Amino acid sequence: MRPLILKCPSCSGDVTVARLHCDSCDIVIEGNFEIPALFRLNRAQLDFVEVFLKNRGNIREVERELGVSYPTVRARLDEVIEAIGRNLTSARESEPDGRNPSDDPTARNRRTILENLSAGKISPEDALAALGRQSAPKKSAPEEPDHG
Repeated sequence: MRPLILKCPSCSGDVTVARLHCDSCDIVIEGNFEIPALFRLNRAQLDFVEVFLKNRGNIREVERELGVSYPTVRARLDEVIEAIGRNLTSARESEPDGRNPSDDPTARNRRTILENLSAGKISPEDALAALGRQSAPKKSAPEEPDHG
């Protein structure tokens, strides 16, 4: 069987499926059928989805298998989400555990640090220092002795 052609070889326009055939009973169904969004992904995006699914969405395992960083995995995942026509805003509103990262200033700060590192705006040493300061326990002000 030949692979599905998604672009017209003449004009490069999107194609639709117009005819379905059952090999078992030889029935033919004609119409205008939409091609599922996942089928429209390019080869690199499909390869990423395969690795992502194989690792059951565990980003650390995807990082390890692909040999890339967390921000790279997230960027590729965002690219796939956009390519299939899903709204990234709603996907970013909550993490898999249901938390809303925009409510957590520590998570927002960590994400900003990692994005700056990924974009080359800061060095790995600066990122480590910033992440270390973020996770260091907060010192409380010394209590005044009670003299009275």
